[in-house]
Amino acid sequence: MFERIKFVPAAVAALGLLAGAASAEGLKAAADVKIAVVVHGNSSDAYWSVVKRGVDDAAAATGAQVQYIAPQVFDSVEQARLIEAAVATKPDGLVISIPDKDALATAVKSAVDAGIPVVNIDSGEPEGAELGVPLYVGTTSEYKAGIKAGEKLAAAGILKVACINHEVGNISLDQRCQGIADGLKASNGTSEVVAVSQDPGDVTRRVEAYLASHPDTQAVFATGTAGANPLIKYFDEQDLWSKYKLFTYDLGPEILQSVADGKMGFGIDGQQYLMGYLPVVLLVQNATHGLMVQNNIYTGPLFVDSPEKAKAIQVLSKEGTR
Repeated sequence: MFERIKFVPAAVAALGLLAGAASAEGLKAAADVKIAVVVHGNSSDAYWSVVKRGVDDAAAATGAQVQYIAPQVFDSVEQARLIEAAVATKPDGLVISIPDKDALATAVKSAVDAGIPVVNIDSGEPEGAELGVPLYVGTTSEYKAGIKAGEKLAAAGILKVACINHEVGNISLDQRCQGIADGLKASNGTSEVVAVSQDPGDVTRRVEAYLASHPDTQAVFATGTAGANPLIKYFDEQDLWSKYKLFTYDLGPEILQSVADGKMGFGIDGQQYLMGYLPVVLLVQNATHGLMVQNNIYTGPLFVDSPEKAKAIQVLSKEGTR
């Protein structure tokens, strides 16, 4: 058993990582630094609530002024507007996600052209680089993570999969489904995308209809908690665990409990707490000390594929960090 160390501003300052006052020209004291986090995921979503927890903890640890901003629902046009509004306030740093390059290109370029340091998280790693954003923090290639997942399924004899995409058009989720399909392909397996909304009732209705018309389906693979959570409930209510396998990207309390109970096959952990925490710390360091890392930071994927692993993470999930 280990003791978790909680970072607090005083402790971090004691290590010399923060400056109470900046003396070099152009640098600021941490308390004067303003960071805007403008992403596509609302903090009410189980996945994004953990990202926001990371953002909030980093704000507390550094003492900087940090805002978390997101559309109420997945809407790249609205996210672009929010990015432009954030750029207009001239923050010292900007954290974004890029689920739709075309919709966000103008807004992202406006931040880059204004000389605002920008960090991309969660989605659109290559797309961000194309738009001039030099740093990405998130799962290494959603597509490659999907390939690994598809290969794991094929190795277990699962070759007919339904990929449940709750945000079709989101680069990250589209790549997750494509990766699963290509990971299965080497073993002559196939995966078909089932488009759903984030409404739990819609998720279960569309999946139920798909399974009824595709009786050879062996597994259902959700692309995130918005699909996985209602499907866990649906599988429980309809007693489907012996008929189909269920897997998902991302973690949450319901997912971890299902894996711990030996029901769900696995959840893919992107360690999204770090996606929220690290960019804020890095941007504050840039504003206070002129420091910035020079390589992308990959936080996943990790496969939580056993009851033992799930149980070990459950306490952290309840605390909002996994």
